[in-house]
Amino acid sequence: MLLELNVKDIALVRKASVSFDGGLNILTGETGTGKSVIIDSAMLALGAKARSDVIRRGAEYAYAELVFGIEGELRGKLESIGIFPDENGLLVISRKILPGRSISRVNDETVTLSRLREIAGLLLDVYGQNEYYTLKDREKHLSILDEYMGAGTAGLKQSTAEAYTFYRKAAEKARGFSMDEQERARRIDLLNFEWNEINEADLKDGEEEELSQRFRKLNHARAILEYLNGAHQALEGCDTGRAVSELERAMHFDEGLAQIHAELLDAQSILDSVLSGISAYADELEVDDGVLAEIEERLDLIRRLELKYGQTIPDVLRYRDETASKLQEMQEYEEHKRLAEKELADAEGRLSELCAKLSRARREGAERLCAAVMDELRDLGFEKPQITMRFEKKAPSADGYDTAEFYAALNPGEDLKPLSEVASGGELSRMMLAVKTILAETDEMPTLIFDEIDTGISGRTAQKVAEKLDVIGMKHQVICVSHLPQIAAMSDVHFVIRKTEKDGRNVTEIERLDEAGSCAELARLLGGAQITKAVAENAAELRELAKAGKRKRRKT
Repeated sequence: MLLELNVKDIALVRKASVSFDGGLNILTGETGTGKSVIIDSAMLALGAKARSDVIRRGAEYAYAELVFGIEGELRGKLESIGIFPDENGLLVISRKILPGRSISRVNDETVTLSRLREIAGLLLDVYGQNEYYTLKDREKHLSILDEYMGAGTAGLKQSTAEAYTFYRKAAEKARGFSMDEQERARRIDLLNFEWNEINEADLKDGEEEELSQRFRKLNHARAILEYLNGAHQALEGCDTGRAVSELERAMHFDEGLAQIHAELLDAQSILDSVLSGISAYADELEVDDGVLAEIEERLDLIRRLELKYGQTIPDVLRYRDETASKLQEMQEYEEHKRLAEKELADAEGRLSELCAKLSRARREGAERLCAAVMDELRDLGFEKPQITMRFEKKAPSADGYDTAEFYAALNPGEDLKPLSEVASGGELSRMMLAVKTILAETDEMPTLIFDEIDTGISGRTAQKVAEKLDVIGMKHQVICVSHLPQIAAMSDVHFVIRKTEKDGRNVTEIERLDEAGSCAELARLLGGAQITKAVAENAAELRELAKAGKRKRRKT
């Protein structure tokens, strides 16, 4: 979950640090204090586009930092994409925004914005007005249904995806048998030519290296002989026999020369061996232009084949074997074509069967989901909402052959129409809340952030929205910006955002409230500028009622 948000020089915020808890974290404040700047800062840290005015006037750069606590399955998901929390399970994401550029880091390692957004997709979801409007995108509706169904269709979806992959391969293979007789004859001629060209060369693994070594030796044979003769003549000039004889005479007078005599004998033996070796090498050395030409011609053939069919002799031989297989396939074309078409038909049948099975499961799940959404919407102030999901059939894919779209009539007497045509911004926010309440059990996202969830609501509906947020907060960390006392009263942690003047400039500050401070802020939300005793008592009562409701929900 999100443990901490640190902000510096973003908009009106000079410097702020907010420590969040699990459950329902509520941020309130007067209009114009910059409540949404906290949400905006979190989104900036996670790769959102930075406006030109995001850097606080007079500052060199803006900075946002998020500290996440990572545990359980989430750690495995992050590690699978190469992101490793530290030994304490912490993941620190920061972004420094300068004029014209920004620098993003994850645990002090610089990352691209696209990489940052990939990581963010595993850590939190942010719901503001723009995100609520994603409900208008019919492409999102099927994914909502699949998320609702969860493990119930996970195996079937995986089988469908695997069947589609097999079908694609079968279709590609079958397309390879579309050539006519004339084209097939040309193909056979080419394959025969390639196979014969390689096979007749009778290549041997390691042959090129051996021939290259011989070519170098023969190509420089005359120079080698010249150098060897010079060496032989120089060594022959060393009269070691006379030296041995003279030293033996000296030994008659001093036996201490025996060691030197022995070493001289060794030297004479080595010299004789070297002279014999030079003579033998020179005798065996070929100086034959015909042999050299043959080797050069063979090397030219090998390298020509490597240029056409592979970088090494093993590559060329492998190409020959593959060519033989293709040639056999061409010669048995009709039989292979029949088998490929049968394989395609079987794959298509298997895919259609799984798509139909998945579609039936989805339609049954859609009835349950729509019924659950209608129950939630009634709780959220809609008198007689009607929600249904309509399906259309598309070409099969890895996701099946369904397209789905929510249809809604949110007010009595209205006809069912696509959700995108009937819902206002406030209605969409409540619709999203209803969906998130239903998905609270299956949604794996650890942190959910709601901005402007309370747009256009009050009274009993506001109370119901607060209760839904609390339900979601029982399974997830929820961070919510609100201006309604009913929602603020439901908080597990309450923050107030204030705008003050310092050094002649407006600045936004954030304070975590204790119980007394929370009741005081509730009184402000209830009573406005003048807080009477009755307003304060109402705030305390509202808070106690909210806490009682929270306790009751946690027992059920």
